[in-house]
Amino acid sequence: MKEELLDIFDGAGNHIGVEARSDVHRLGYWHQTFHCWIYRIHAGQVELLFQKRHPQKDTCPDLLDITSAGHLLAAEQSCDGVRELQEELGLAVPFEQLREIGVISDVMTSPGIIDKELCHVFAIACDQPLHEYRLQADEVTGLFWVKLHELEQLFAGQLPHVEAQGFLTDEAGRRCKANVQVDESAFVPHETHYYEAVFRAIKSWNE
Repeated sequence: MKEELLDIFDGAGNHIGVEARSDVHRLGYWHQTFHCWIYRIHAGQVELLFQKRHPQKDTCPDLLDITSAGHLLAAEQSCDGVRELQEELGLAVPFEQLREIGVISDVMTSPGIIDKELCHVFAIACDQPLHEYRLQADEVTGLFWVKLHELEQLFAGQLPHVEAQGFLTDEAGRRCKANVQVDESAFVPHETHYYEAVFRAIKSWNE
């Protein structure tokens, strides 16, 4: 399979070329991604939907992450990223229905990888039952709702854990209901300012 090519940028956000995805992560080039958070109002409270990343992912395996996200390929715009909702979750959403949070820089590192992202971040309210989502088996192994106000307290160090309600899939693709207590280490370690910006925006729309 031909490797994905990504636009790369300098620290000031200027486009400086195109590189293969593996080199982008190995050399730590800034590149663009698409993020979309799904949220709902349940029993009067805002909840965010997290995906459980596949254990074979090259970055942050088996952790809870943004509902749907992916790289923007060379020459793509943020609107092209809406395909990730269809591919990962089986959810067809017109780009125009997404609410924009903004472009947020986010840096994460792991052995052999320097992931420096310019994240085009969006959100959408959706109360679709979890059993109606069609997961991309090699990417996503579960979905979980978590209360927004509890997430804020967790990441502020004010709660030791939060409850995540949803399901997991086994190797055969069978779904099993799962309500679990998770601490901060169960979530992808996006930078603090990234989570704060997402939480603040979604909360402001529902006050």
